[in-house]
Order: sequence, then C-alpha cells, then structure tokens
Amino acid sequence: MKAAVLDTDDRFRLTERDRPVPGPGEVAIAVTHAGIQWGDVLVRRGHFPVPRPFVPGFEAAGRVVGVGPGADESLLGRSVTALTGGGAFAEVVTASAALTFDAEGLDPRTAAGFGWATPTAYDLIHTVTRVRPGERVLIHAAAGAVGTMAAQFARAAGAGRIVGVVGDTERAAYAARFGYDRLITRAEFADIADGRAEQEEFDVVLDPVGGPTRLAGLRQLAPHGRLAMYGTLGGPAPAALDSDELLMSGRSALSYNSDLLSRTHPERLADSARHALRAVAEGTVRPDVTVEYELADLDEALGRLAEGRTLGKSILRIAPHLR
Repeated sequence: MKAAVLDTDDRFRLTERDRPVPGPGEVAIAVTHAGIQWGDVLVRRGHFPVPRPFVPGFEAAGRVVGVGPGADESLLGRSVTALTGGGAFAEVVTASAALTFDAEGLDPRTAAGFGWATPTAYDLIHTVTRVRPGERVLIHAAAGAVGTMAAQFARAAGAGRIVGVVGDTERAAYAARFGYDRLITRAEFADIADGRAEQEEFDVVLDPVGGPTRLAGLRQLAPHGRLAMYGTLGGPAPAALDSDELLMSGRSALSYNSDLLSRTHPERLADSARHALRAVAEGTVRPDVTVEYELADLDEALGRLAEGRTLGKSILRIAPHLR
C-alpha cells in the first residue's frame, strides 16, 4: 500500500509499505480521506518522540476492511471515522475499535474533517466548563478547528454571548460564519489585557495559548467563571496561578488533554465523540473543510498550516476509489 512516510531528515516520501493487520481490539480501515491537524506539524518538528520513519495522520475516514480479535465484527464493511495514534496518511490504517465511529450516510470529507477537534470542542463546552444558557464565553484561536466548533457547540448550549480572539482581520471575517457575537484581534486583546481598553467579563474562557494570555483570561473571569486550558500554542511560558485568589472569587482553572484521555479513559472520549458526531449528522454543528490535498501534496499542506495560511479544516484525499 502507499503511505506518506516521515523520515529522519524531516521529509515526507511516498513509499510502498506492508498493509497493517489489526491487533486485539483494533480494526483496519481502507482510508478514503484523512484529516490534517496541528499534531502533524508538531510531529514533523520533533515535539513528539515518535520513531522514524513514521507514518503520521491521526484522523481517518474510510471503510472497515478488517477486524482484530475482540473488536466489534459488525463494523466490518461500515463507513467510519476514527481517531488514531498515527498512520492515517496511508491507504490502510489500524485504529482502536473503541475510537472508531459509524459514519454511514456522512460525506467522507466531513467524516475526515470531524477529527479530534470536534469531540475536543464538545468536551470543552459540555463536560469541562459546562456552559449554561445565557453565559458569556471567550474563545481564543477562534478561527481554528477547535475554536469554530466550540463556538457552534456554545451557541447550541444556549450561550448568551460568544466572543472570539483571532490573529488578524482575515481570520475574523472567516470566524464570523460560526456564530460569534464579536471578534477581536490579538492586538486588540493585548490592549484589553493591559488596561488600555475596556475589559469584558466572561463566565467561560477557552485558552489553547498559555502564558500571559492565560493570566489575562483568569482576570477576565466573572465570579464562579471557568477557564479551560487545552494547549500551549504560544510556546512554553509557565503562568503562576494564585490559588487563594481563585478560591475567594470562586473561579476555576481546568485542563483538558484529549490525547491523554484517549489512553486513560477512552470510553469517556468515545462517548463525547458519539454525541459530537450525532450533532454533525443532524446539522447542529459542522466542521468546515476548505482545502482537499492529494497525498503527494502533504508537504505543502503542512507548510501552509504551520505558517498560518490555512483557514478551516484541511484534509488529504488518500484513495477516492474506495468511497
């Protein structure tokens, strides 16, 4: 089978590899499309200790063509979307049956765009911060895959006001399609954080940035507000939290790590993913697939993502004849 292999020189090469065989609790999926995400960029940069050569790709959509011991045999032949530990940038990938979800009737592009971002956004809104009707929500990286999905889930949960922070005005125009009441740039947010502009209070803040942004978010929380930390896009910059101050104001700093959850409590992630997938199927929320690349164009796809030149969700077309 063909696969995009990341080698020791940080380059991708299309290579013929043996077709993987599903182990206990696994399924084999003939991949039609694969989602591209920030984790693929981090793998290439060496942030994760994966052995090289390595086939990246953590989001697969396709059809189940093999079932390992102990896996649900009723999945055989079904169209699915799966969260994988790698290997989705290939014609066949193995995935945990627990994190493989029935996607019959769903367009395969949408199934690939579902990825990790959609259940992450669902969990941030519904199981971490538990947004209530009428609450005010601030979302950083508002034009990203998680941000655009979180805005939709927050709106469906009855949030009264949703504000997003984006890198520039182009991203603000894009993010405006997903239910935000207001969008501000990072420069405008910095003015607010530094006291040069009026500060608004929020009941919930979603922060994948970290550092000074995290501290500013805590200051913007209303009494009993919740800040969810789920990334460090701004790079390593520890932020010291005053636990006594949080206690006296009733504010909370919460963390969420979907990769860790997939390894420690996969059943919890699977439950959230099924709820999120149902919302996608019903049209309550939608992943926005804007670019579809060929497997041979993976270098370009990841380069554009790393440089911030991508809006919406990018996917790879792996084997369209398997649709």
